Amino acid sequence: MTLQRRLLVYVLVCAPLVWAVAFAVSFDRARSEVDELFDTQLMRMVRQVHALLPPDGDATRISFAALPTAPDAGTADSGAADLRDLTIAVWDRSGRRVLDRDGIAMPYRPGHSGFVDETIGPDAWRVYYLPAGEWLVAAGQRHHERDELVIDVTLSQLLPWLLMLPVLVLALAWAVRRALAPMQGLVRQLSRRDADDLTPIGSNGQPGELQPLLAAMNGLFARVADVLARERRFTGDAAHELRTPLAALRAQWDVVRRAAPGPARAQAEARLAAGLDRMDRLVAQLLMLSRVESLRSAGVPAADEVNWRAVVEEAVVDCLPLAERRHVEISCDWPADETHALPMLGSTALLTVMLRNLLDNAVRYATPHTTVKMTIAEMALSIENASTALAPDHLARLGERFHRPEGQAEPGSGLGISIAQRIATLHGLTLSFGPKADGTGFCATARFGTAAKPPTQG
Repeated sequence: MTLQRRLLVYVLVCAPLVWAVAFAVSFDRARSEVDELFDTQLMRMVRQVHALLPPDGDATRISFAALPTAPDAGTADSGAADLRDLTIAVWDRSGRRVLDRDGIAMPYRPGHSGFVDETIGPDAWRVYYLPAGEWLVAAGQRHHERDELVIDVTLSQLLPWLLMLPVLVLALAWAVRRALAPMQGLVRQLSRRDADDLTPIGSNGQPGELQPLLAAMNGLFARVADVLARERRFTGDAAHELRTPLAALRAQWDVVRRAAPGPARAQAEARLAAGLDRMDRLVAQLLMLSRVESLRSAGVPAADEVNWRAVVEEAVVDCLPLAERRHVEISCDWPADETHALPMLGSTALLTVMLRNLLDNAVRYATPHTTVKMTIAEMALSIENASTALAPDHLARLGERFHRPEGQAEPGSGLGISIAQRIATLHGLTLSFGPKADGTGFCATARFGTAAKPPTQG
């Protein structure tokens, strides 16, 4: 069911209910007003009759000439009045009825004063009693007269509303259609869009109720555009970076096939194995980069407190073969036992990848027979090596994907630092690079950013 039809159904269901409540309220108010009007008339009539009664209780001196009498049918025009619904009775002190108009036997209630609802014969009556000196005067009126007037008044108000119901339905349908016109225009605008059109939708002139929806849709478009851009960038980078090693592997394979057994063939096989290792490392780094990029928008689930000793142990174990090949030692300094090292919540697996990449980079480019020093402090982590200090322009470009300075003897893909930076950002850390305190070598430091606050311990 469309929103327009749903609104119309709700209105058409609620309108009769509201009318029923309004009718009940109007009926109750009309009954109150009619009762007040006729009660006042009964009180006046009783006082008028009492004014005709002699104060000494002598019934022979009563003159009833001024009392109202019912007109004879056909002898006078009574209009809309019906005096048969009214009656008057007078009793003396002894309870003898001295006046009983129209033969309505109203009950005698000595000493009672005020209104009483009575059932006289088959009809319900409203009776007013007034004890005055030697007399008890009462005037009554049938409830039927009052109910008839109340019903006539309320129906006279309800009938026009019922007759105007079709007009009201048409007016409501037009109003709902006009109110939902901006939403229908938005639907038409989106249906005409191409699949790759992710430009934001303009919110100028749109109703306030649609502003949150438009903001959410534009945010979704922005996130989808970011994901598509990352995918295109990743695909382009992967295609560009895989083209060269694949061509080199093909050429090395041709050399291996044509080489005769001997030193030349062994050298070609070694080059082919090195190329395969480089290809394996490049593919692994590309897959890790894709995984980290996909986590940038979702964030890292802070499930457990990070155990840095386990992270350091696994990263060092992974880098030991490279360190042994380059004759580089790895050392690690921890804070005092009572100080918790870099307390935070995050993904242990991703932080292990970050530390392994930083440590691998430090070991790979360290001067042989030196030590790579890793320091874990309370609020920072640093890795230093002894090597030639990088030029400022090279330091500025660290972290660019696939960027490697010329003249590098060690194989690599130029993705390790970029992956480490993205993992650090996911955890609220910032990576900085530069020479050591003495101006030599290289130092990579991870610390909490100024806008990030280290998570409290569990």
